[in-house]
Amino acid sequence: MHHVGFFICPNHRILDLAGPLGAFEEANILIKSGAYRLTVISESGGTVVGSSGVPIDTQLGLYTAFDTILFIGGEIGAFQDPGTIAAAKDLAARTVRVASVCTGAFLLAETGLLDGRRATTHWRLAPELQQRYPQIRVDADRIFISDHNVWTSAGISAGIDLALALIETDHGIAIARDVARELVVPYRRSGGQSQFSAMSQMEPESDRIRMALAFARDHLVEPLPIERLAEAARLSVRQFGRAFRGQTGETPARAVERLRVEAACARLQSGSEPIEQIAKSVGFSDPERMRRAFVKLHGHPPQAIRRAGRQDSTL
Repeated sequence: MHHVGFFICPNHRILDLAGPLGAFEEANILIKSGAYRLTVISESGGTVVGSSGVPIDTQLGLYTAFDTILFIGGEIGAFQDPGTIAAAKDLAARTVRVASVCTGAFLLAETGLLDGRRATTHWRLAPELQQRYPQIRVDADRIFISDHNVWTSAGISAGIDLALALIETDHGIAIARDVARELVVPYRRSGGQSQFSAMSQMEPESDRIRMALAFARDHLVEPLPIERLAEAARLSVRQFGRAFRGQTGETPARAVERLRVEAACARLQSGSEPIEQIAKSVGFSDPERMRRAFVKLHGHPPQAIRRAGRQDSTL
């Protein structure tokens, strides 16, 4: 039986733990003989209280053999504790497969295990991970990344995506798909984290700015100069430009560019559509302009985003 440990620290996020734990539990239900032994562990064992205030009973994992360890996300400050780092290093050294959920990547980074590897974390904290640990190749748009035997996942619910991928690796596509069905979640969601970014989910206070954003999302394939967005918002160009920047922190042109890149990302990762066609379908005048926008926003051209998506889809 494959032994999976879930390492938590004080102020961990309950969904970071419950999501992947529930996926492995469902796999055990579907595989009648049971496939996984699941154990929640901590540095010292005993009760550990998460950020929600819910106490979790844990075991001392330092003298237990595991096949997979998931380092669960939570408050980053807890990952700076020397005892926690030492425990994580010891566990990782004795485990075949190591993974992190959300900000758990910061603890893996402290152990040095992510040095020279590709990794991801919650999109909002990816720049901080890259700044603190420049030796890591942080990809902020991935839902999860596998770099040999080291796995990292994006924010919060992406821990379920990670667990499904691990289950697929262990027991095949059919079981992983059945687990996803039982959990009522997508087996493989299209797109990366950018579709959940502040720009994509933006709900400004002003109804007029919301109207302009909704208009832009619905008409990405068309030219969207500031005059047209201002008309959609029923404001003068000057009023609109000032109000838009005040509510979003972006110029209208920059916001439209972000929305187009995010829409293109989803199409790049979910099919084999030619890049030239994708560029046209989301409103870029030519593929080179889309390439420049991708490099500016993601640090990689569209071709690299597509290759990374294909690598992840073959796991």
